[in-house]
Amino acid sequence: MRKSSYYGAGSGSGLRVTVKDVARVLGVSPSTVSNAYNRPDQLSKKLRERVFEVAREMGYAGPDPLGRSLRRRRSDAVGVLFGDRLSYVFADPAAMQFLEGFSEAIEGAGLGLVMLPGVSAVGGDEAMVRSAAIDGVLIHSMASDDPLVAAVMERRLPVVVVDQPVVVGVPSVSVDDVEAGRLAAEHLLELGHERIAVIATRLALDARSGPAGPARQKSATVRPSRERLGGISAVMEEAGLSWGDVVVYECSESTLDQGKAAAVGLLSASGPPTAMIALSDQLAFGAMEAAEDLGLSLPEDLSVIGFDDVPAAELTTPTLTTLHQPHAEKGLMAGRRLIARLDRDAKTGEDDPAKDNLAEDDLLLPTRLVVRDSTAKPR
Repeated sequence: MRKSSYYGAGSGSGLRVTVKDVARVLGVSPSTVSNAYNRPDQLSKKLRERVFEVAREMGYAGPDPLGRSLRRRRSDAVGVLFGDRLSYVFADPAAMQFLEGFSEAIEGAGLGLVMLPGVSAVGGDEAMVRSAAIDGVLIHSMASDDPLVAAVMERRLPVVVVDQPVVVGVPSVSVDDVEAGRLAAEHLLELGHERIAVIATRLALDARSGPAGPARQKSATVRPSRERLGGISAVMEEAGLSWGDVVVYECSESTLDQGKAAAVGLLSASGPPTAMIALSDQLAFGAMEAAEDLGLSLPEDLSVIGFDDVPAAELTTPTLTTLHQPHAEKGLMAGRRLIARLDRDAKTGEDDPAKDNLAEDDLLLPTRLVVRDSTAKPR
């Protein structure tokens, strides 16, 4: 087809083609062109194809997504706010399992995903959270004193929390971390271990790496870490052992390298532990590698327990004893709850997620101890 003079607004002219330009060339109203993209059932197939043909030749890519979102007051996307660097999230098997479950829920509802890094990763850039084009937010394991949590709540969007923090009126999905800590400690005590150390995930917003004394533990604002430690300490004290004698080594990130560094420090001290509880599998893998580098036999010289039960736990030598938590199910359940909030708010116009009490929507998923080859009686 020969291009008419109207096509001068197309590519190569430096001018942006608009829906009005396309409508003028076709001799139809702008709403007809808009319907071809947004309400195809309103046009005949022949006219719709004609609109697309002319639009392509003029260089018109379709309605502006941002403008469309502003008009509809919806972006058809939800955000996930993590308390870690996004590069770490993609490297962590547990986080990827969670995202798999969450994505399964939202893709079924035709929603996109916007991933937002936590304050500890970007130096407190709240503008990213405040300006993100999203209809709802899933807060994933953020410290209770993280300012990004307040920034999310100020937007008055539908919100669901995974693990933490506890926000009145906001539904949550988590696991019983206290019980998980108890299961780990009970297993080691039953085997006869008394010198037990803990390699902990970060305890507070100001993530540190090194021994965490009583004051640091008491001031912990990261709920899963705090509650897992609480379960471990309760069992040990019930058995007549002093929690004050247990060294808790905090890691700023849950990585193999940090687990390895923590284990080297613990094993190099006088009276080293015969067993370690790592609050993530990644930290446990690092501890096992450190023990082997130091010439120790696993589990004869050192027993190690992890937390997460990622797929690699069955592939290590020895295989890793760990606390299983259903990451994919956690993501799926969280996604369904967020979609339910979006649907409810769309019907009622309610835009304040904290006005009603949805405590009954809180979901506590079980954990279980998976005993493999990395734990045994001490020599």
